[in-house]
Amino acid sequence: MASSASPDTSPESAALRHRQTRDPVNQPLVALDQEVGRARLGLMTNQVWHDDPKRLVFTLARYKFVAKMLSGLGSAVEIGCGDGFCARIVAQAVGRLTVLDYDPLFIDELKAAMVAPWRFDALVHDILSGPPPGRHDGAYSLDVLEHVPADQEDRFLRHLCAGLTDHGVAIIGMPSLESQTHASPPSRRGHVNCKSGPDLRAVVGRYFHNVFVFSMNDEVVHTGFQPMAHYLLALACGPRRGAAAPAP
Repeated sequence: MASSASPDTSPESAALRHRQTRDPVNQPLVALDQEVGRARLGLMTNQVWHDDPKRLVFTLARYKFVAKMLSGLGSAVEIGCGDGFCARIVAQAVGRLTVLDYDPLFIDELKAAMVAPWRFDALVHDILSGPPPGRHDGAYSLDVLEHVPADQEDRFLRHLCAGLTDHGVAIIGMPSLESQTHASPPSRRGHVNCKSGPDLRAVVGRYFHNVFVFSMNDEVVHTGFQPMAHYLLALACGPRRGAAAPAP
């Protein structure tokens, strides 16, 4: 018996029927594009993709490292998320993610680009002005501390630490001091506080009982010779409460 249902003659259905992939296994790609549209690059990632596409691989790898280290935590906060494009990699791994940046433009753009199921809290907040809202099981900050003047790094770390639970974990990532020989002039102007591996461990160690520093070259994280690392990742555990650090 033939079906009495009327065929879908909507413009959306007509457009979907018109866009047929040669291999049916690829047709869901068209359906998703029809349903949610194309993902938007953020302001920063757009420039990276335009100027030097391979750099986006390096950034994604840093966020994957964070996601693996923080996997299973109930909540995490990112300090200085920039355009927030890579944050969903961490959102996959934790119960709840909050991202912060002091620039309202980045936060507004990020909120406008969010689609389900990749929605998370995005707030305007300057970490130098105070701790992040709430207490979190994990915190991370990539490519931020090198932009913070050395005389304000204690305030940065003290506020970050205050936003963690007693068993919280933090990850701080930055270009190594040794890498600056190869950095572009604009990067060097903004990088006012790059550190060597031992210096990064010492600074973060003022606020955490245990600090483990990993090296990174391109997209590869390793434990090799630190002076040859282009990037450093400090994994810190056990916040020190009442750390005897200099007052702001």
